[in-house]
Amino acid sequence: MKNISIKRTALVLGCLMATINVFGQSKQINLWDGEVPGAIANVNYKQQVDSANSWMSLISKPMLEVYPAPAEKANDTAVIICPGGGYSGLAIAHEGKEVAKWLNSLGITAIVLKYRLPSDAIMTNKAIGPLLDGQQAIRLVRHNAKTWKINPDKIGIMGFSAGGHLAATISTHSLEKVSGIKDTTNVRPNFSILIYPVISMQENITHKGSKVNLLGENAAIERVNYFSNELQVNAEAPPAFLVHSMDDKAVPVQNSIAYALAMEKNNVPCELHIYQSGGHGYGLAHNKNTESSWPEACQKWMKMRGYINE
Repeated sequence: MKNISIKRTALVLGCLMATINVFGQSKQINLWDGEVPGAIANVNYKQQVDSANSWMSLISKPMLEVYPAPAEKANDTAVIICPGGGYSGLAIAHEGKEVAKWLNSLGITAIVLKYRLPSDAIMTNKAIGPLLDGQQAIRLVRHNAKTWKINPDKIGIMGFSAGGHLAATISTHSLEKVSGIKDTTNVRPNFSILIYPVISMQENITHKGSKVNLLGENAAIERVNYFSNELQVNAEAPPAFLVHSMDDKAVPVQNSIAYALAMEKNNVPCELHIYQSGGHGYGLAHNKNTESSWPEACQKWMKMRGYINE
């Protein structure tokens, strides 16, 4: 009897620990159920992650990593995060997981989007592959809104660098069908947060690496304009919060300025923070320079817009 009692106690403790582990961690779900639209099967194209688990590339199976908001802080808002990486990889740690934990601290359910990177090796049309994944991410979050205790009208999109380009593209092309998907779920985000984003594909201000990776060399002007999001803003674009640094040598500050001006022209709410220094790729900016204040400014903006309570 004593042995049975001990085993039962161990079983209960084991189940309790399993429950704690589940609720204490993120959960990953496949972005697409079944066949991925526009995909080309390629057994040699295998996902890679560096030894520090901070850089991910060669993604053929896109996923969402969901970080539920703590129950005691949850405010029914969700933000989908698009890490940057020049459309050649994903800075999955400091522009993904770390940001998700910060959003959790504000009571926001955070979802890191591990989107496919444009590649002729796995896509019939590499230029729209990331956009397909981004729109599907919004569909999936809205489908799961009740289960995840999210308000379907409080879903934001956030992106860093090239991930900012994807977030802006999702924001400005939400009324267009870019595939034959029959699901009619609204793919317009309710707000966007763009951090040192690539906005434009125009030669004078774009990030060349991102442009070539997405559109290829010598892209037609129609395609360049289509993916220049400052030219695609209209009155239906969601409100935006933007951050950039004057000394950004990778992605010129003119990207964010052009987007903010387009938003102003279309009477869409927009807030732009330009910092004197910071360069590029600083994530949450854990330093003592002025750009380190952007998370606090973003928090205040989300509170003003009614997306967080504190």
